[in-house]
Amino acid sequence: MPKSLAGCLAVGISSRALFDLSYENAIFEKAGLEAYTDYQREHEHDVLKPGTGFPLVRSLLTLNDLEPKRKRVEVVILSHNSVETGLRIFHSIAHYQLDISRAAFCGDHDLFPYLRAFSIDLFLSAEESDVQEAIRHHYAAGLIYPSVSNEYEALPIRIAFDGDAVLFSDEAEQIYQKEGLDAFVRHEVENAAKPLPQGPFAHFLQAIAQLQEEFKGREAPIITALVTARNAPAHERVVSTFRAWHVTVDQSFFLGGLSKQPILAAFRPHIFFDDQQVHGEAASAFVPSARVAYPKRES
Repeated sequence: MPKSLAGCLAVGISSRALFDLSYENAIFEKAGLEAYTDYQREHEHDVLKPGTGFPLVRSLLTLNDLEPKRKRVEVVILSHNSVETGLRIFHSIAHYQLDISRAAFCGDHDLFPYLRAFSIDLFLSAEESDVQEAIRHHYAAGLIYPSVSNEYEALPIRIAFDGDAVLFSDEAEQIYQKEGLDAFVRHEVENAAKPLPQGPFAHFLQAIAQLQEEFKGREAPIITALVTARNAPAHERVVSTFRAWHVTVDQSFFLGGLSKQPILAAFRPHIFFDDQQVHGEAASAFVPSARVAYPKRES
């Protein structure tokens, strides 16, 4: 029988999200594909520096070492490189001893169909159009920001999420944008017992919760956090939602509009997901961050 990724947390990541290819990408944008290809061939055996997604991927892969016969995580490279220019990616993967053996090198063709083919639970990329397309089809996807640091201990893995338009749908966020804070609070109080609709990262959070359940009674190697601009009384609907989803978030921060940066700097996540560009860019100065490109609504 063919092998399957069933039972694994499947992470798809682009080469620019895993490694620092900013210099090479600048060559592509300024001089074109031929110059980029020539450069990659000439530097085929030069090891790439870690990118923003590297600490998360490296740490997730350590979960496979906890029990020899239980593979919990699979990482797949999803790249617009060709297989020829992608050789440098696999040379760098071998240098860092990352357990990554599967890849889709798609050139200038769409990556989205292969998210489904590989049963991807999380997709990280430096290309906004790829992230937007993945989110549009209800995949958890994040647009990686350049990171200031890749120095993170492997375990425990710490993952932080914004709430509205990330874990939850943007239903409540739309009310806030159109009608203001008072209307938002009133709506959330009136619907406190009604779970929020799922957002693009709900399934990913539930997949993490299943992994955490395997370590019940032991110290879990993954810690999750909600870092949201909500505060009381809008917090109660969040609690109702997590109960309905049968998930427990390890730490929750209801900031009421305060800056998220100090909390994130203290929590030190391997990755933080937020839908607002202003929050994502600000957080990226402190911790690895990614923006959730929530689908644009028709006007």
